[in-house]
Amino acid sequence: MLKTQLDKYIEEYETKDFIKDDPIQFVHKFNKKEDIEIAGFIASMFAYGKREVFIAKLNYIFDLMENKPLEYVKSFNCKSNNIKNCDYRFSKDCDLVCVLKILNTLYSENETLETLFEYSYKQKSDIWNMFQGVVDYFYSKVNMEVTKGFYHLLPNPQKKSALKRLNMLMRWFIRKSSVDIGIWDFMPKSELLIPLDTHVAKISRKLGLLKRNDNGYESVIELTNNLKTFDSQDPVKYDFALFGYGVNNKI
Repeated sequence: MLKTQLDKYIEEYETKDFIKDDPIQFVHKFNKKEDIEIAGFIASMFAYGKREVFIAKLNYIFDLMENKPLEYVKSFNCKSNNIKNCDYRFSKDCDLVCVLKILNTLYSENETLETLFEYSYKQKSDIWNMFQGVVDYFYSKVNMEVTKGFYHLLPNPQKKSALKRLNMLMRWFIRKSSVDIGIWDFMPKSELLIPLDTHVAKISRKLGLLKRNDNGYESVIELTNNLKTFDSQDPVKYDFALFGYGVNNKI
């Protein structure tokens, strides 16, 4: 019965209409793969707090880039740039500058975010350890002053938090649907983990899909495994269903 109900919510909410109010809107603004992955990576880092606030901040950031993420990253100069007034919650301008500097290094070496994630996945053979490899790469490249906000934009998987934004990014890039863009294919969607935030956790507990009281790594695994009983090949599609349930039941 629950699967039937959730499947109906997927049909209702996993549509193009979902895009306009969600941070995934930023990956749909571009056509070139490198532009899409840079835009998605930056959008996912800032996707916390009040939606209307971080979306406005992201629009401002992409305006600074003249909506040319790859060109901007490849020509980025750490000492001379236009990153101003990009502070958001925990992060400051210097934290975004550091991220962009590291992206500049990556892309200047004829690598991409896709090759970085793919290499880490193939080395680790596990999505969580893949995240660790990617984050370790960024941490290893920090050679300027940053604040704790840099480490909030790119949280350390060792701390066993939910990594909601990284898991959301992987949903965007691995799944292919009317919403998710599916530009990466180095791992199966069956291995994706649910992007768990407090709202999704609250709904999941109400539905009996999550028993743990914390919202960390173990809860992500528990919820994802329970969703796999509904669809073992694509459990993360139920992210849309849980969103829909929350909307319809005003949770």
